[in-house]
Amino acid sequence: MQKLISWVEIPSVDFDRAVKFYNTVFKLNLPKVDFGQEKMACFPNDEGAISYAPNFKPSENGVMVSFTAPDNIETTIQRIETNGGKVLQPKTKIEVEGRDYFAICIDIEGNKIGIYGK
Repeated sequence: MQKLISWVEIPSVDFDRAVKFYNTVFKLNLPKVDFGQEKMACFPNDEGAISYAPNFKPSENGVMVSFTAPDNIETTIQRIETNGGKVLQPKTKIEVEGRDYFAICIDIEGNKIGIYGK
């Protein structure tokens, strides 16, 4: 089966601040592309981007994007909080055999994101 999710865009109102947040939290170096009124910093493996457009509005009530913690959930949560995000649900065991943990956070722009890992 082909991957089901083709592309995810996380909206921002302060593009540079949002890119810095995701680069720091997930240990990335996202390349920025400026299309004039629209901007993107694309995730690895063609998974999506941090995006800016005049009509984009970040929200914790929209679709939730979940990320794999680059090291472990506790360390990732510390980077989220240090960089202006907040935790809605701390590290929680997924009650399905063979699954790890998740947490739910708010990014620097106000979007709800999930974190998965150990």
